[in-house]
Parts: sequence; structure tokens; C-alpha cells
Amino acid sequence: MFGYITVNRPELKIKDDALYRSFYCGLCRSLKKRHGLSGQITLSYDMTFVGLLLSALYEPKTEEQTTFCLVHPTERHPIVKNDFIDYAADMNLLLAYYNLLDDWLDDKKLSAKIGADALKKSIRKIEAAYPRQTKAVRDYLAAVAEIEEKGQPDLDGPAGATGLMLGELLVKEEDVWSQTLRQLGFYLGKFIYLMDAYEDLEKDLKKGSYNPWAGSGKTRPEVADKAQEALTLMAGEATLAFERLPIVTYEDVLRNILYAGIWTKFDEISLSDKTERRKEAAP
Repeated sequence: MFGYITVNRPELKIKDDALYRSFYCGLCRSLKKRHGLSGQITLSYDMTFVGLLLSALYEPKTEEQTTFCLVHPTERHPIVKNDFIDYAADMNLLLAYYNLLDDWLDDKKLSAKIGADALKKSIRKIEAAYPRQTKAVRDYLAAVAEIEEKGQPDLDGPAGATGLMLGELLVKEEDVWSQTLRQLGFYLGKFIYLMDAYEDLEKDLKKGSYNPWAGSGKTRPEVADKAQEALTLMAGEATLAFERLPIVTYEDVLRNILYAGIWTKFDEISLSDKTERRKEAAP
């Protein structure tokens, strides 16, 4: 999971912040109910967005509750429940499982194998229920692994594979909105991959790990302008697709995510890099 599809909290109204938390906590509750504690710990902001987006688009029957949890043991907090939150929980687990499996196969991380084994029982049911989405996740990991093995800097290849995968996860079932959802997911997925690679650039260079930005410069500041240009293009295409959807519910929260929230990490990195350069330049 990447974790970039989140809100810009300082820009949210209080009521919208509470709404977003109710979906996040609703996803957490769904993961625990459907897949146990091992599923619950895979909770991500990315799939909170999926549950929120599809709930806004299709406006399903949604149940509101208040509940306790380990994080909030002394006070009740609101959660929402509907079919699309349950779907997001299943997709959350699907992605988490195959990422853990990939880490085990590539790096032989014992913790990844233990984590993947804990999810197997639920995964078999999800794979049977959602073969198209399962294939999309498998194809995405295989495509990225092949590109990384070649070692040639390629911005479009792995980003495109990520986009195709996320586009399929946004489509629960085929209907009139499927094409637009796939377009939204495609460009948002490309944004996520490029953002993740940009954040990890200097760490990957030190470790000698693959990074598609490596051919554009040796440090993040050297590729910052090019990265911002590419990310802006991907974000722009994603928001264009979003605005074609007939969404009138939760639209303020979704626009906060797509127009500001996904840029939070880029802004943090830019500020950190500028601060570091000032320190280096100081006498």
C-alpha cells in the first residue's frame, strides 16, 4: 500500500474531517469483521478513498453507527457501513497480501511471509469473488518486477502498470461509469507510483535499488521540477475524470483529496529538502 491518497486535513472543514474519519474507521471495522485482526492491520488511506468515492457515486444504503475500538477504547466514535466499504476492505486485503508475497519472494523477508500466510484464508475467498481485480494486481506486480529487473529508468512503464491496476480496483462491477472510473484510477495510480519513487529516490540511490527517476538526476532537488511537472499532469488528468462523474455527495472531501491531499507528501519533501540545503549552505 502506498498511503498517498489521503486528505489535506488543515484544509478540511470540521464536518468533513469527521466524515472522512467515519469512512476510515468504517473500513477498519469492515476489515476486522471480514478478515480478522490480521486483516485489520493492513488498513490504508488508499482504500478509504475507494470506499468513499464509490459510496459517493452510487449512493448505496449506508448505516451509521458509533463504536469503541482499540484506538478509541474510552469513547464511542462514528463509523459508516455499506457494500462499497466492504468492497474496499476486500481490495485493501488483496493488495496487502500480494505486496507481502512480493516482498517475501524478492527479499525473503520472514515478516512478509508470516503476514501473507495470515491472510491466505481470506484471500482465497476474495480471489474467487473478484478474479478480474485479482488478475490486475498480479499483472501489476509482474510488470513492475520485469521492468525493475531490466534496470533501465522507465517512468511510464511501471507507473502505467500501477495505473491499470488501480483503474480495475475502482470498478466493482461493469456499468456506464466503468470507463471514467478506470481513467481516474489510471492517472491516479501513475501519480502514486511516481510520487513513491520520487520520495524514495535518494534512499534507492544509496542502496543501489531500482528507481525510475535515477536517470533524471542524482538527488531529489535535481529532479524536483521534472517530477512536479509529471505529477501535475497525472493529477490533472485524474481530476478531469473525477469531474465527469455525477457526484454530489461527499464531493468536498473527495475534492480535498484529489486537489490537495495527494500533494501533501510532495510538499513535505520539498520543505525538508529546502531546509537541508539551507543547512548545508550555512557557514
